[in-house]
Order: sequence, then C-alpha cells, then structure tokens
Amino acid sequence: MEVQSEPSPVLPAQHVPVVAVVLAAGFGTRFDPDNPKQLVSVGGKPIVCWSIEAFERCPRVSDIVVVVNAKVRDTVESLIGEYGYSKVRVVIDGGAERVDSTAAALDTLAAAGIPDDAKILIHDAVRPFVSQSAIDGSIDALDQFKAATVAYASTDTILLTQDLGDLKVIRSVPDRADSYRAQTPQSFRFSTIRHAYELAAADPDFHPTDDTRVVVDYLPDEPVAIVGGSETNLKITTLADIPTAERIAEDLLGHDPKEEARARMHALLAQAAGQLR
Repeated sequence: MEVQSEPSPVLPAQHVPVVAVVLAAGFGTRFDPDNPKQLVSVGGKPIVCWSIEAFERCPRVSDIVVVVNAKVRDTVESLIGEYGYSKVRVVIDGGAERVDSTAAALDTLAAAGIPDDAKILIHDAVRPFVSQSAIDGSIDALDQFKAATVAYASTDTILLTQDLGDLKVIRSVPDRADSYRAQTPQSFRFSTIRHAYELAAADPDFHPTDDTRVVVDYLPDEPVAIVGGSETNLKITTLADIPTAERIAEDLLGHDPKEEARARMHALLAQAAGQLR
C-alpha cells in the first residue's frame, strides 16, 4: 500500500529551482557500526528511501541531490533505480563530518550553475517521516526570508550549561516559550548558505552540527525563520528509536508492515509444504 498523501492546496508556481539535498553520508556509530542506519528497513522500506520519497512526492521540488557514504553508494543508487525516484539528479560522496557533506553538495550545485536565488532544502536522511506541510512551509518561508528551519516547540525546560571542573553547571534557562528543537529540512537561498559556508571555511574552530548554525554564527544579521515541525519528524539515532519509527510508519501506512511480512512468510512456507506432499 502506498503512503497516504496529505491534501495538496493550490500552490503558487515556482520560478526558481527547488533543490532537496538529502544527507545520507553518516555511518551511525551510535546505531550499529556494521549496519548503516540509512539502509535499515522501517515499515518495509529503507530509511533513506522514506526521506528521498518525501521530496520526490512534493510537486514543488524540482531536483534532489543525495549525499552518501562511499561504502553504501552502490546500494543507494540501486534503491533509487528500483523505486524510480526520477527527481534524483546526482548521488555524490559526502565527507568526514556533516558540514563536509553539505559543502560537497553546495560545490556540486555551484558547478552545475544553480542560480543564486534557488531554494535549497537540506534534510537529514535519518528523519524519514518529514511531512509535506513541513516541506511546503520551508519553500514558502524562503519567499520572505533567506534562511529557515523546521523546528518543534520544546515541551521540556532547556538548560544551557558550562563546565565547572569535572561537572556541568547551569549557565542560563531560556523561557520555554522561546525554546525549540531543531529539525530538518533547513532551507536557504543558495547564495546565502554558500556565502555562510565560505566565511565558515576560514574558521579553524568550525564544527557546527547543522546548517542553520552556520548562518546564525557567520551571518548573524540574517534572520532564520521557524517552520512548524512535528513530533513524528523523528531523527533515528540509536536502535532504541526503531520501535517508535515502526509505530509512526504503521500509522502512515495504515497497516502493520511486520504483520504483512509474517503473512507473506507463512504463505511461502505453506506453498513449500504443499509442493513436498
């Protein structure tokens, strides 16, 4: 059964490319060093396929770039062909860190002559359940702002800390109403994110964990809009996240994929038993 699609309102025509960059280059040592998490099946489909498919389904996304670890490149390319993702223009190798993978994608787009005003949506492949509303909201936000990020309002109090000897101590407590958990996609006009990375490249202490941080740190006068995220836009980080991911997949698909797999296996076994009689 196909994923149930969300209602699509009448949307304005796009006059610039809208490029989704799907980052699938991490190897997830906190997950399973021998089993790349972007290839793990959830809901009967590899995690990376869920993420690519979200942008493939959005009619406003014109192109997709997939950034991979070289060790899984052949597998990912095979999956793209198998599932027929026609918007994927190129699969490229990523770098040692997340920012290296984004930089590689930006270099590829620059070499391809992408215009400065193109809309670039950078998404973590291990967030397989990004909604169409988050993608549309990101595209829309770039009509008013040059940078935006999907984020989800925190229900917990956030503590900002600092080191004091061997312990962490609280430095400040931001108001909960102003506290959000960053998600992806994180979206930018191409010239904005490209310029931010050029400035960051000159900083030897440049080690941000996401792309929004690059703009916030190196283009501090550039406002970054918040696009509403959701609890289901889960980042799969460890094996403990898989049961939650399976429940989300089951809700989206409207059935239990594990039950279907068991039913197929029982049917195969019954068929084999019948042939032996």
